[in-house]
Amino acid sequence: MAVSDRVTTAEAEAQCPYRLVLEHLTSRWGVLVLIELLERPYRFSELRRAIGRYSGRGVSEKMLTQTLQTLERDGLVHRDAKPVIPPRVDYSLTGLGQEAARQVRSLARWTHERMDDVEQARLAYDEARELRSRAS
Repeated sequence: MAVSDRVTTAEAEAQCPYRLVLEHLTSRWGVLVLIELLERPYRFSELRRAIGRYSGRGVSEKMLTQTLQTLERDGLVHRDAKPVIPPRVDYSLTGLGQEAARQVRSLARWTHERMDDVEQARLAYDEARELRSRAS
């Protein structure tokens, strides 16, 4: 059983609230949601399509809903439900969300720009490890 299975969300928040927010910001879909919403507000289906184009794979409705709810709870995303028929819900970043999204986008850009260096480091590590295992 994983530690996360034994600890409730409230207990985890009390133990290390910063880590949970960081997990939300850097989660698989959290990063993409924040980066997309930094560009403009989106309706749910538009955001889902935009993330699919950006990531090369789609996000399920369930995962996008959970991600948006988590980011909304953290004060990063604003959900604007308009009382019209058919219902219209727009998602945008709060001021706090814009600040966080800019940081996440910078990290994503750095990762993209430095990927060759990371790959070289991985290759060097793997080769050195292989040599050590042969020597033992």
